[in-house]
Amino acid sequence: MLQPLPNVAEADLAACRALLRGGSRSFHAASLLLPAPMRAPATVLYAFCRIADDAVDLGGGDPVAVEQLRDRLDRLYRGEPLPIAADRALAVVVVHYGIPRALLDALIEGFEWDAEGRRYEDLPSLRGYAARVAGTVGALMAVIMGARAPATIARAAEMGLAMQLSNIARDVGEDARAGRIYLPLAWLREAGIDADSWLADPVFTPALGTVIARVIDAADALYHGAAPAIADLPKSCRPGIRVAGRLYAAIGHEVVRRRYDSVSSRAVVPVLSKLHLMMLGLVMGGHGAVSPDAPVPEIGFLVRAASEAPLPHAPVITQSVAWWRIGEQAVSVIDLFERLERRERA
Repeated sequence: MLQPLPNVAEADLAACRALLRGGSRSFHAASLLLPAPMRAPATVLYAFCRIADDAVDLGGGDPVAVEQLRDRLDRLYRGEPLPIAADRALAVVVVHYGIPRALLDALIEGFEWDAEGRRYEDLPSLRGYAARVAGTVGALMAVIMGARAPATIARAAEMGLAMQLSNIARDVGEDARAGRIYLPLAWLREAGIDADSWLADPVFTPALGTVIARVIDAADALYHGAAPAIADLPKSCRPGIRVAGRLYAAIGHEVVRRRYDSVSSRAVVPVLSKLHLMMLGLVMGGHGAVSPDAPVPEIGFLVRAASEAPLPHAPVITQSVAWWRIGEQAVSVIDLFERLERRERA
């Protein structure tokens, strides 16, 4: 059950939850892995992400649609949100948790790039896109958990980047059939592949597999660097974030198992494998110190914005979560993933 936030109508929270269940089931599943007090702000943020993505995508990147979305942000940051459930709820969350406006602006910019059908020349430019559509989510989650140390924010945003790269590696065929390509163009040329010719007839080849492998390697390096930072988050938040990282990394490993062919079919991590990864994430703690390394350059602006944000009005969650409660959450998420896979196969 969603926990109430001060001055947020229960009906608005329920509307955000219904939006995720109907249109963004992966976000809804992710919210179930968080401790109860975190689910409400996370659900509100995810709901706005869903609305923003739909508004820009359905508008085909129309500048008017983008400006209307930014106007909605202007209004809610002034405390005068439009009479829309997600906007009213987000207006409270941004004040209550000190959400920097720059993070939500970057998210909208990433959706705008998507709608424009942008292509990315190299890994840094691809990371610039991933920083906006996924690094922002990592930074937002760290902010509502009370993290303000730049190194922790950096690793959270980099985990978001890693998750996006895993998605890109998995969805090569699906994206191509929709006329989109996210693989770095320079890497394709090095493999002897012309992007436009391949999009006209998207089939898997060993040469393409070498490009997909490089994307997965880049994601794994980010997962490895981000993992120790989980120990800097509130104790009750760590299991869910650790599980999420393991599940997304497993997407890339499933592509590897298929010999990098993510064109002929879409890689899906088997339910039993998800269960195993969840149990590992729930019972194993983090190891090693948070890397003090500078963040990848493309997320520097996210780190600055998040680390300078005021601390949340809400108390930081420090209490442990009973193991049986975590188990209940894990079972709920496994059941949901199972239903999603059945729908995908259908």
